[in-house]
Amino acid sequence: MTLDAQLREAARRWIAGDVDPRTQAELQLLLDADDPGLADRMSGMPQFGTAGLRAAVRAGSNGMNRAVVVRTTVGVAAWLTERGHGGGVVVVGRDARHGSEDFATDAAGVLAAAGFDVRMLPEPLPTPVLAHAARALDAVAGIQITASHNPPQDNGYKLYLRGGIHLVSPVDTEIEAAIAATPAANAVPRKESWSILDSALDAYLARVATLPRGDARTLRIAATALHGVGAQTLRQALHRAGFDDVHLVASQEKPDPDFPTVGFPNPEEPGATDELLALAAEIGADLAIALDPDADRCALGVREDGAWRMLRGDETGVLLAQHILSTVDKSADPLVATTIVSATMLRSIAAEFGVRYDETLTGFKWLVRAGDGAGTGLVYAYEEALGHCVDPDAVRDKDGISTAVLGSDLAATLKASGSSLPELLDALSAKHGVHQTGQVSVRVTDLSAIPRIMARLRERPPTSLAATTVDVEDLLPGTDALVITGAGGLRVVIRPSGTEPKLKCYLQVVEHAGELPLAAAKQRAADRLDALKQAVSHLVRED
Repeated sequence: MTLDAQLREAARRWIAGDVDPRTQAELQLLLDADDPGLADRMSGMPQFGTAGLRAAVRAGSNGMNRAVVVRTTVGVAAWLTERGHGGGVVVVGRDARHGSEDFATDAAGVLAAAGFDVRMLPEPLPTPVLAHAARALDAVAGIQITASHNPPQDNGYKLYLRGGIHLVSPVDTEIEAAIAATPAANAVPRKESWSILDSALDAYLARVATLPRGDARTLRIAATALHGVGAQTLRQALHRAGFDDVHLVASQEKPDPDFPTVGFPNPEEPGATDELLALAAEIGADLAIALDPDADRCALGVREDGAWRMLRGDETGVLLAQHILSTVDKSADPLVATTIVSATMLRSIAAEFGVRYDETLTGFKWLVRAGDGAGTGLVYAYEEALGHCVDPDAVRDKDGISTAVLGSDLAATLKASGSSLPELLDALSAKHGVHQTGQVSVRVTDLSAIPRIMARLRERPPTSLAATTVDVEDLLPGTDALVITGAGGLRVVIRPSGTEPKLKCYLQVVEHAGELPLAAAKQRAADRLDALKQAVSHLVRED
């Protein structure tokens, strides 16, 4: 095969403008070999998705590498300067993935040369530490080099704007346009004149220590950071909050960019928390805690009916909502929020407490703008994918560390009263209905399959699912999603993933126990959910 001349020239220009001899050589080998994979390597720059830029660490414009980071940061600096933020504070942090140290150094160097007051975190630290620092310092931007829970081969570039909030349209496309107009990476000046922000971690931990509502502290905790950067910050946060009986999964405690003990470093993935649950059983824990690699997500595990299991994000969400709303000042007109793909129990809980409730599009960039568009009065927000914002005044994003502290506070409070998280879940289900949720995901290698499936569903929407008549709402042009609803709390949301090559389907059914035992309602809900999973799997299957 002979590569297209235009592609070959684009690759030559990229190689000539690269700042890293390693990726220059990597791309040159593909070019010399007439490798067809070069087309994908040069298929454009990564774009801002649900949580920033993410791509495989590799050479070429369509990857995470030093040249891409340099050009991206030049575009960010140009956009900030055009908006009157030139010379402002920018906080830069990183996780411990492959390339993160080089990428953070390049980003800091570009910003410093552009005249910004750059504050670099001193070591690999959780994303919430960066988000807290950016907000506390009123920084004009914050940049965290991380791919969160993506596979080991990936890295990413998470961008916060003033107030420590995510960018949304049209800002994302404006910054992408600025990036596209940047010169070659090796023509961009860089300057090693940033300062080290040694106070960031201590300031964050001091804030997190104020979160517990109760005074009970007798709790044995098993925890894991899944080879990410959260282990020591979690231990310190729990200690400052008064929880000292903490046991970490030793094999997963230290940062390791290869994530050797897990197939996929995401607490949601089957098998990812096996070692954690084994440790919890071994030590007789009261609570299990799993963080994702950059510690912005948190999963809680409980012992129920003699066995350990991880709670779903929706279950943790309503437990924390109940805890927060039981203690919040109602005179401040509080707001709670979740997304269109999360369970609907939060709406019922909010109504019981007489507080405002909102549902947003998927992602914390929307959740922190709930209500009036600025998140005014927000006291809690969550999404089913293990993301919880329990202290919006300090961190306007999901925060696994603070979630772990508040979850421990709730578990200890319940234990002191002779109750438990599963018992509180049952009480909420009896009052608000059993909300059974699940997912059907279609992982693809050909990305064009996703728009084909979505187009087919729009052309021929279903009229019934699992023997239930349904209505279909198309959320375009606001977002690429379909919402299917029917009787008995049936709801299916179908949308492309913003971070992975997947089509994701979020399922819910609701059963009210009435006069029947709660166990019977749970079984009915489980049976209905199984039938719905089968129906949706068939619906989204490629023809």
